[in-house]
Amino acid sequence: MAENANDVIEHALSPRSKDAPKPLHPEGTSRIQFKDIATKKKRVTRSRSLSQSSTDSYSSGSYSDSFSDEEDGISPREKTQTNSHGFRDFCVKNINQCEFGRREIEIAEQEMPGLMALRKRAESEKPLSGARIVGCTHITAQSAVLVETLASLGADIRWCACNIYSTQNEVAAAVSEAGYSVYAWKGESEEDFWWCIEKCISGNNGWSPNMILDDGGDATHIMFKKHPDKFKNIKGIVEESVTGVHRLYQLSKNGKLTVPAMNVNDSVTKTKFDTLYSCRESIIDGLKRTTDVMFAGKHVVVCGYGEVGKGCCAALKGLGAIVYVTEIDPICALQACMEGFRMVRLEEVIKYMDIIITCTGNKNVVTRQHLDRVKNGCIVCNMGHSNTEIDVASLRTPELTWERVRSQVDHVIWPDGKRILLLAEGRLVNLSCSSVPSFVVSITSTTQALALIELFNAPPGRYKQDVYLLPKKMDEYVASLHLPAFDAHLTELSESQAKYLGLNKAGPFKPNYYRY
Repeated sequence: MAENANDVIEHALSPRSKDAPKPLHPEGTSRIQFKDIATKKKRVTRSRSLSQSSTDSYSSGSYSDSFSDEEDGISPREKTQTNSHGFRDFCVKNINQCEFGRREIEIAEQEMPGLMALRKRAESEKPLSGARIVGCTHITAQSAVLVETLASLGADIRWCACNIYSTQNEVAAAVSEAGYSVYAWKGESEEDFWWCIEKCISGNNGWSPNMILDDGGDATHIMFKKHPDKFKNIKGIVEESVTGVHRLYQLSKNGKLTVPAMNVNDSVTKTKFDTLYSCRESIIDGLKRTTDVMFAGKHVVVCGYGEVGKGCCAALKGLGAIVYVTEIDPICALQACMEGFRMVRLEEVIKYMDIIITCTGNKNVVTRQHLDRVKNGCIVCNMGHSNTEIDVASLRTPELTWERVRSQVDHVIWPDGKRILLLAEGRLVNLSCSSVPSFVVSITSTTQALALIELFNAPPGRYKQDVYLLPKKMDEYVASLHLPAFDAHLTELSESQAKYLGLNKAGPFKPNYYRY
């Protein structure tokens, strides 16, 4: 067995084990081995997609936001665009924005050390050679780094957006300029959204995917429903969202899932870093950019005390806010109480709150009845994955007036003059109104890349037609790739210590049931 950190992971697709792991908790150690482990913006009204994942949040802030919001009145589908190399298999807002997008990608690369390290270590082996990946995720500078990493590992890629507001137009242009087929732009219509997915699934010259990287399950849904002949050729699905994972479990429960799928959303590296630590920073960023609010002394209620709620509460408490929490789970409620937060029901405190933040993943957490009782100037926003947490539809009635304040900020005005500030129309506020730290996206993207490598190279029989969690050893490997950024040095077990604990010196160090 390996004796040092450089040998923690060996190639997952090496056909050593033909034993199929149990669903959700693969027992066999899947080992990955890589060599050298050494202008003035116009206000535009856009139609909104009705797709669950497309409306589920995530409009990332752009470093050059004017490019992402620029409108010339012509749909990209009506344009004929060619990049500097004569490549035409793409559809973006404006290919001429590519230089600005490339600069943003270069900035993201500096803050994505783990993913860049994976690219460097594995590109000579090309573990994804022969993989044809259709990706339906957010088109941001960070996801562009993932696209180019997968290409460096040998994959052929076609990419579209999982959200109608998330695309950074200049980044989509930069990736298209590099020769990749991208079909996405900010502000797609419902029809555009599905058209872009279809264009990516059905490529030129008979191109057809054999792997799916999804965020929300829309690419999987379309292939399953409309292209069963292509879906049967899929070797694996990698899904990173709550919504998409739920869809996969439903297919599996009903016996309709015909390919193995990897649930990245519930991997340790995703739940602990892309939720807790990311939200701890991005909630403040999103609120500051949109409202210029000062948090000290403000009364804030956070609905939900999962990993997202924990991050939000910690950040707000650190800035002097008076934080209340609502919860349905007694365990999470007890955690909140022991951190010094007041556990309440929303109806008990709603009329005193300055800021309301939802992060439950449920629907109708904040209803019209709640909002009728809030005080003038209350800020209402959502940090949960779905845009259903705030009942925004109940606010679109004749007696209420909507007034656009700035991008992603609306006043909703009652007949008596009371007004609330609704952010991002109830969508995910941190990614609709700002962005997330590239470093945590690096962690999730590295996890996605390893999951694709694992499923694509797995020998027949290792994975059945079910949903699996990422093997523990891969989670640990993702973490190890990011430690050098902190000049962190792991302690190594001696032989006697490893024997005493019943562990392999190279890991995994925790059982699958361990809760970090």
